[in-house]
This record gives sequence, C-alpha cells and structure tokens, in this order.
Amino acid sequence: MFLSFLLVSAPIFLAVADALLPSALLHRFSSPANLSSHLTNYDFRHSLIDIPLISIIRSAVILCVYGLCDGPKLSKGPYLTITMICSVSSLGYVSLKAAFVFGEPAIGDGGGNYFRAAEVALFLCSSVLAIGHIIVAYRTSCRERKKLLVFKIDIEAVSACKNVYPRYQKILQQERLK
Repeated sequence: MFLSFLLVSAPIFLAVADALLPSALLHRFSSPANLSSHLTNYDFRHSLIDIPLISIIRSAVILCVYGLCDGPKLSKGPYLTITMICSVSSLGYVSLKAAFVFGEPAIGDGGGNYFRAAEVALFLCSSVLAIGHIIVAYRTSCRERKKLLVFKIDIEAVSACKNVYPRYQKILQQERLK
C-alpha cells in the first residue's frame, strides 16, 4: 500500500526533491557569505547559484501543470509535454554551463579537488533529477492511459465518472434501456 502511494505521488515527491536537493548541496558546499556574493557577483562561468534556481523553477512549473491536469489531461497533452520541455531545456542549460565551468581550472576555497567534486555533485544531481522528471511524467502518462482504457470497458466505472466523461452518458442510457 505504501509503495502504491509512492508511485501515485511520485511527481510531487520528485518535484519537492528537485527543489530542495540542489539548494541543499549548494548551501552545504559554499559558505553563507559566499552564497550572497554569488548573487551580487554573478558570472556564468564561476557562479553556481543558477543551478538550484533552475531546479526550483523547473519543479514549480511541473508541479503547477500536474496540479491543473486531471486524468485525461495526464494521459496525454500538457503534463507530459511541459515536463519534457522544462526538463530538456534545463538539461541543455546545465550541460552548457558544465562545459564552461569544467573547461577552466578549479577556483574556490583552496581545496580544489573538494570544490570540484562539489560542482560535479551539483551538476549531476540537477541532471539526474531532470531525467527523473521525464521518466516519472512518462510513467504517469502511461498509468492514466491504462485507467482510461479501463473506464472505456467498464460501464459501471464510467457511470461513476459521468461528469468527467459526458460522451459515455449516451452509452449508459442505451445499456439501461436493454
């Protein structure tokens, strides 16, 4: 039962993890004074503050679309499309940024290898979570499509959801007349 709950709530849990995990990694690997200096002295090649911001924006957009969609819209349409667009565009941005950041020698707090490992962890975390959004959206879409197939076959299930599926009301009336 708990596993079923996790599978149904996967888009929400992944969005929350996507918003919190990169931010926590950046906070863990940089000092508070360094964090504010990232905002004031932003440089695309050196600042890492935009990676958690991209993750938070991606999560917020995906959560909003997921919240606005119901069963038929989750099976196709806006949820899967917007999740793909957000994830692929953020993957492109993170990949471009990684090319610039890792193309130069490490700068940081004196422990170059430790700081470089932190950068790798941040980029990897953001990339894996973006791919995770795509996988979860696809799985959610498949699950909702299967539900719609069951509703098309099971007349009683359709009658319970007649407000969602008004075109089946005619079929239900014909079945009652028989």
